[in-house]
Amino acid sequence: MFPSTTRRATTVRTLARTALAAALIVPAATACSSASDAKGTTAATAAATPTTQGTTAPAAATPVTPTTPVSPAAQGSAAPATAPGATAPAAPPASPAPPRATPPATSAKAKSPVHTQPLVDGSTAEVQEVGAQHYVAKIVHSGDVLATLETNGSDAGLDANDMFVVLSLDGQVHSWMGGGHQGPGTFKLAGGWTAKVTKIGELRYRAQILGTDNAVNGTLESNQQDAGGVANGVYMVLTAGGEISAHM
Repeated sequence: MFPSTTRRATTVRTLARTALAAALIVPAATACSSASDAKGTTAATAAATPTTQGTTAPAAATPVTPTTPVSPAAQGSAAPATAPGATAPAAPPASPAPPRATPPATSAKAKSPVHTQPLVDGSTAEVQEVGAQHYVAKIVHSGDVLATLETNGSDAGLDANDMFVVLSLDGQVHSWMGGGHQGPGTFKLAGGWTAKVTKIGELRYRAQILGTDNAVNGTLESNQQDAGGVANGVYMVLTAGGEISAHM
C-alpha cells in the first residue's frame, strides 16, 4: 500500500513541476518574442531613415521662381530688377538741346575795289571786276554816270558823243576822239587793218576785219548797241548806226 501511495505522490509532484515549468516558460517566451519584435521594428525604422553621422539632414528645398530670360542686347549690363506686377518708373524727360547758334548771314561775294581811269574828254571810267574776264566800267562826269560798259566773255565798245571807248577783257579802258567811218562800206583802219561794214538789220551791222592779205581775221557785230574789240593792240568800235573807228 505504501509503495503505491508513494508512486502516486511522486507522479503528482512531477506533474506539478512540469505544469509550473510550462507556466514559467510561456511568459518568458512571450517576453522574448515581444523584445524581438520591438528590436525588429526599431531596426526597420532606423533603416528607413538613414542619416550621415555628424551631418544634419537637409531641409526641404524652397521652390525657385523662374527669372525672365535676359535678351542678348542686355547682356553685360545690369538692369534694375522690377518686382512682379510693379510698374517700372518712367525715365525722366530728356533735357532740351540748347538752341544752335545761327551763323551770321554771309553776304554775297565781296566786290573788288574800284579802279579809275581818265578818259580823253575829261570824264572818268570807274572799273570794277565782278568775275573772271567780267568787268563793269561806268563813265562818270561831274558825279553823273553817263554810260556803262560791261565785258562778259568779249570786249565792249561805246561811242559817247564822238568819243570812242573800249573796255577790254583784262579790265583796261582805252579812249580816243574821232576817226569814224560811216558804213556800209570798206574802210582803211589804224594798224593796217581794213573793215568791210555791211548792214544786216535795223540798227544791226557787221564789220569784217581783214588783214593785208584780205583774209578775215575777226568780226564785230552791233545788235542795237555798240560793239568793241582789240586786234593786235588796235582798239575798234562799231556803233549800232554802222559807224566804225579804230585807234592804237
